[in-house]
Amino acid sequence: MQYQSQAVAKPYFIAAIALFVAQILFGLIMGLQYVVGDFLFPHIPFNVARMVHTNALIVWLLMGFMGAAYYLIPEEAETELHSPKLALALFWIFLIAAGLTVVGYLAVPYATLAKITGNDLLPTMGREFLEQPLITKLGIVVVALAFLYNITMTVLKGRKTAINTVLLIGLWGLAVLFLFSFVNPHNVVRDKFYWWWVVHLWVEGVWELILGSILAFVLIKVTGVDREVIEKWLYVIITLTLITGIVGTGHHYYWIGTPEYWQLIGSIFSGLEPIPFFAMTLFAFNMVNRRRREHPNKAATLWALGTGVMAFLGAGVWGFLHTLAPVNYYTHGTQITAAHGHMAFYGAYVMANITMISYAMPLLRGRAANSNKAQVAEMWGFWLMTISIVFITLFLTAAGILQVWLQRVSDTPLPFMVAQENVSLFYWMREWTGVIFLIGLLVYIWSFFIPGEEKAAA
Repeated sequence: MQYQSQAVAKPYFIAAIALFVAQILFGLIMGLQYVVGDFLFPHIPFNVARMVHTNALIVWLLMGFMGAAYYLIPEEAETELHSPKLALALFWIFLIAAGLTVVGYLAVPYATLAKITGNDLLPTMGREFLEQPLITKLGIVVVALAFLYNITMTVLKGRKTAINTVLLIGLWGLAVLFLFSFVNPHNVVRDKFYWWWVVHLWVEGVWELILGSILAFVLIKVTGVDREVIEKWLYVIITLTLITGIVGTGHHYYWIGTPEYWQLIGSIFSGLEPIPFFAMTLFAFNMVNRRRREHPNKAATLWALGTGVMAFLGAGVWGFLHTLAPVNYYTHGTQITAAHGHMAFYGAYVMANITMISYAMPLLRGRAANSNKAQVAEMWGFWLMTISIVFITLFLTAAGILQVWLQRVSDTPLPFMVAQENVSLFYWMREWTGVIFLIGLLVYIWSFFIPGEEKAAA
């Protein structure tokens, strides 16, 4: 059953994909600056391109999560959204704030931006991924609280299911943990200790709950498998996620000045972190194999299966490759970290958002699914992006292994920039593969403009 208030998800999905394009464009700029150091300098220096690239990633994923919640929760709760008007107002506030922040990054030197946005009142800027000015961070908190009020009230007045409960826990956890972005101790060790409470516990904790609930919702819709079966899988996955993810924060504490016991604790629990992702892969394929109906939206089913596989490879396998303390001692901060990050974010969160968008957007436009021609184009986009990210990961892994050898293991270690010059071939290959990724994304977007044939499901 469709609910009228689910329509508020549509602008969130559109803005998310637009910001995704911006993220990839700035990623390509960064990639070229690795090998052509003065490209676009001084107009877009590397540090600015990097801020826009990573901040656009975070904002568009959050946009996607919010859109997914606005679509999923009314259907799960079997009631209209508490306040569609509030949801639309928050969309414009969030989008405008994000846009102005990016303009600030591009138009004003970062130190000047910090000065004019009140960073001296409560210093929060200058930290990786949390570069946003104080005023933007405060705006994010206001938007998050109003968003959580809206969806929580919707769940309270409607049906409570495992899916909307897990989603609520994930979203509340996301908001609460973001408050640690305001904690900026003078001691560098304590600063990094709490910094990981945002960065790690987001992506390897509460975001995984959001991922699991989105995947479970879509799989119920496209497979027809009993809700009880899918909910049991969901409980198993989130339990494994929370146990391994929370204590696994210790793998970030190896070399920042924290007690030595974190090397043992972090290694053990980080070694267990691939398990929930492997369970997620089994879950997705098991549900599709047990399906009771052939849903017309085959593209959404493909994205759901791809999410499980790529999340396991990127977050699980590539995370495990360098997470044990004796290995991480050599690989920490190299291109191996970047390889893991690219495939993990794509597999777990980019694909989860696109899974929901792929399923929901046709319904929001009055169809059960896009036309066969549109779905073929969408699947081309899927394969172009997915194969590209695999090769980007492989090229960065190769660059990282060579970097470790040249810079940290060799009997005659090279200076950082000399080692970078020696791995530039892999950076060029990564750049061209990134262009193919962008083409795949554009093909995916184009698929939504191909005329539809199927009518909406009853």
